[in-house]
Amino acid sequence: MSESKFKSKWGFILACVGSAVGMANVWGFPYKVVDNGGFAFLVPYFLFIILFAYVGLSAEYAVGRRAKTGTLGAYEMAWATRGESSRKVGRIVGFIPLLGSMCIAIGYAVIISYILNGLTASITGEMMTLDTSTWFASFAFKNFSVVPYHLVIIVVALLTLLLGAESIEKTNKIMMPLFFILFIIMAVRVALLPGAFDGYKFLFKPNWEKLTDVQVWIAAMGQAFFSLSITGSGMIVYGAYLSNDEDIVDGAKNTALFDSIAAMIAALVMIPAVFAYGMVESEGGPGLLFVTLPTIFQDMPLGRLFAIIMYTAVLFGGISSIQNMFEVVLESIMHRFPKVKRIPGIIGMGIVCFGIGVFMEPIAETPGALLGGWGPWMDLVSIYIIPIGATLGAASWFWVMKKEDLMEEVNLGATSKASDLWYNLGRYVYVPAALILTIVALALKIAF
Repeated sequence: MSESKFKSKWGFILACVGSAVGMANVWGFPYKVVDNGGFAFLVPYFLFIILFAYVGLSAEYAVGRRAKTGTLGAYEMAWATRGESSRKVGRIVGFIPLLGSMCIAIGYAVIISYILNGLTASITGEMMTLDTSTWFASFAFKNFSVVPYHLVIIVVALLTLLLGAESIEKTNKIMMPLFFILFIIMAVRVALLPGAFDGYKFLFKPNWEKLTDVQVWIAAMGQAFFSLSITGSGMIVYGAYLSNDEDIVDGAKNTALFDSIAAMIAALVMIPAVFAYGMVESEGGPGLLFVTLPTIFQDMPLGRLFAIIMYTAVLFGGISSIQNMFEVVLESIMHRFPKVKRIPGIIGMGIVCFGIGVFMEPIAETPGALLGGWGPWMDLVSIYIIPIGATLGAASWFWVMKKEDLMEEVNLGATSKASDLWYNLGRYVYVPAALILTIVALALKIAF
């Protein structure tokens, strides 16, 4: 049982926003918007954000608070409402999303190492003179290329977990406001670029024909899932640190609101910038941050300063996300093995994460690449483990856990009680949506 608690409502919200805000917002969302018709993509995206936050996110908070522990304990509790004999089944089911959190943390730490590398190159000024494609290839396709940065990221992220909810809350009260401030500064600067208006026009001009494209809806649904960090694991542990006085549904709404603002600010930076410099056809994903944007910074007045601002903001978002993944695994280890204390657990986590991650530092499989690189690793996790874990979680809360137990916890501390509509949306809309996403992701992977 967790003795650690968030001290304030905003501390909890900022911690959850910190978990949700990350690469899915910074390079995933702008790329998906460009690739799926601009404004047309925003319509289904925000519909799914509203649905998934209202039922999916609030359900994860609720089961965490009711269990007063993280992933494994929450699944045990949910399944045990159907009888003690089901408790072990719940524990086995819970291992799948927990494995997803650990695997994605290992790969994610490498990605954030690239960000720290970019920040360092911005501070020294190296980025302003080099060929960005050559620079990116120098560490993205080379074994053991970012070892020092990798180690720093893991150590810093784990240090933020020393005091449990207290240190998580304190660090996010610093990192998240700075993330938003720095990105707003970047958005204002980009707005002054000649040609930026074309990016805004693309982003906000309605293209209603795209709404008939099923792939746009699937892309929007997947982006909403990942953006809110609904994995059947990640947000449960933060719910466990929530007091009984807090309104869970209200907290989920606020998390979704600030996560959406972060995604839109990122889009208002990335999309007008690439339009202004005629680089719309440039690659998305990591190429956007390490090839396209550095090229833009080189040609931008005060580009070095704004490169520092950009990479600092992304670094904060990345560390706050990996912080959550580490805490999910650490808390479950401590739950399963009560004799394990926090500091030894943190050290063990660091050794495992760094020990595996250091062998996958190349972005993709290249001659001599170890473990195939983090690109294929993250594809494996995001296409198979995470969607399956999210679906198992959704089914566990809305089809296995007794309705009265879930509803009682959701309404504990609520200013406006959730009705049967909330539960039915979860059971008959949210769970099928998670299942559809999983099946489609698997089918596309098999087909292509």
